[in-house]
Amino acid sequence: MSAIFLDRDGVINANRDTYVTSWSDFQFLPGALDALRILTHHKFRIFVVTNQSIVNQGRITQDQLETIHSRMLRAVNIHGGVIHDIRYCPHRQDEQCGCRKPQPGMLFSLAQDWGINLSQTYLVGDAITDIQAGQTAGCQTLMVLTGRGTEQVRKLLPMGIRSTYVLRNLLSAAQWILAAEGLSVLDPALQFTCTATEQHSFF
Repeated sequence: MSAIFLDRDGVINANRDTYVTSWSDFQFLPGALDALRILTHHKFRIFVVTNQSIVNQGRITQDQLETIHSRMLRAVNIHGGVIHDIRYCPHRQDEQCGCRKPQPGMLFSLAQDWGINLSQTYLVGDAITDIQAGQTAGCQTLMVLTGRGTEQVRKLLPMGIRSTYVLRNLLSAAQWILAAEGLSVLDPALQFTCTATEQHSFF
């Protein structure tokens, strides 16, 4: 079954101007837990790839970040979802690493560790850097309008970024993926029909 890579802030949980530095700062976005549950029920392997330069900025320690992730995984599990693995980049932009998105290092690392064929994967993000990393790695990319998405989507075409679908949120993206795979939503309460204003393709 296909793998799905998800950005964290702005896709799974709300962005914060002051950053997510503790579990009390972490707030799941509407529909995110439902999306993770239905994707898990359809046997997708789900991975999180997130830039967390706040570690090397000294705003948070790696132990504190991993505690947030541990509690996120537990909450997802309670709601019937599974996130198989998390990769985070702790580096600042000036460190010029190979893992900070838009670089695809985290995707390549997960692909190697989990035997993933990147040409059969999806990446969902709310920023241009997410989309660039996904396309460099060969993923089908989807941008959501939560987080930074509403502002970032305007930059797609001017930057020459194509073959990206734009959807309302992670739940919309999950249902788009199910449709692309020829699958149906297991929970009728979550079904909806995308309208022209909720789904766009850039070619």
